Amino acid sequence: MTKPIYLDYNATTPCDPRVVEAMLPYFTEIYGNPANGFHVLGRKAAQAVENARQQVASLVDAQPFEIIFTSGATESNHLAILGSATFAPVERRKVITCSIEHKAVLAPCKKLEQQGFEVVVLPVDKNGVVSLADLENALDSNTFLVSIQAANNEIGTLQSIESITDLAHSYGALVHTDAAQAAGKIPCSVLKWKIDLLSLSAHKMYGPKGIGALYIRGGKKLIPLQPLILGGGQEKGLRSGTSNVPAIVGFGTACEIAAMEMPDEQRRLQALRDELEQELQRVVPMIKINAQGAPRLPNTINFTIEGVEADSLLLRLPSLMMSVGSACASGAPEPSHVLQAIGLTRDQARCSARISLGRMNSSADIPFIVHQIKDAVKSLL
Repeated sequence: MTKPIYLDYNATTPCDPRVVEAMLPYFTEIYGNPANGFHVLGRKAAQAVENARQQVASLVDAQPFEIIFTSGATESNHLAILGSATFAPVERRKVITCSIEHKAVLAPCKKLEQQGFEVVVLPVDKNGVVSLADLENALDSNTFLVSIQAANNEIGTLQSIESITDLAHSYGALVHTDAAQAAGKIPCSVLKWKIDLLSLSAHKMYGPKGIGALYIRGGKKLIPLQPLILGGGQEKGLRSGTSNVPAIVGFGTACEIAAMEMPDEQRRLQALRDELEQELQRVVPMIKINAQGAPRLPNTINFTIEGVEADSLLLRLPSLMMSVGSACASGAPEPSHVLQAIGLTRDQARCSARISLGRMNSSADIPFIVHQIKDAVKSLL
């Protein structure tokens, strides 16, 4: 059998060999605890952490002191949303989010609702775009936080974060964005966006799993957060626990590589995505590309073929590693909440699958991908 083609880069990415190479010494040679500055291994580990902090900050136009390392975007989202809400003034008890957010945002918002906050979940249009008019109608002097994703993991839709931030700030609200899918794929600038809080994840940009970061505008003195994890006071008291030095080093290296290669890779992947979509539409006329009318991530294709359940389709495609909905919600019996939010019925959502392209894909893959999908669809109709 031909080696399967990986088409699931929004779920996770392989570690770039350059990232692995950078990490290796911190497993066996520079293994000191960075919290201990009394010996050379501790000091070298601490310097490596701070170097990585600079690399992560540079990717999003931040300052190093504004970056807090976490275990990933899920933890960053929780720290941003729950951590900031602890300090919400009594007169500001409203949180606004949107219907296609990752569950790592929707779940902490739900927890705040249980604690007495008003949570407004904005709808999106058929392309997954949040209406600025709807946002403005929801905003008022009671609003404490707006949390809207930069890019959707399932359909790839990009939101107008700069406009969202301008609007929310005019009402005195903080703004958080989950940029796990956007960072490393498209330019993300906390300065341009004027964002207050931004979540990142290394494994979405060819770094290791289990490491992420939260950007805090101006640091914790400007935006106080209640830590989720207490203990030794690492990460300026916001994230206690011995620093995962190898992973942090890998994260920093992944950010540096992404910053260098993003312009060319963004163009390459968008051209590849467009070519693949055109070929799929040519050979499978009933295919519908979801959110095709919106600005999207350059690598993401979410499609629906009515009458062809995605589970059955993927089972007939052992040579293509694709996804049904969000990998983070895999095993869930419910069809995608994202696809239902953009107007698909439950049955249509069950007939939808995602291709997300990455560094190992090329134009040479396209004929094989198209042929496999065409044959699988034919066998199911």
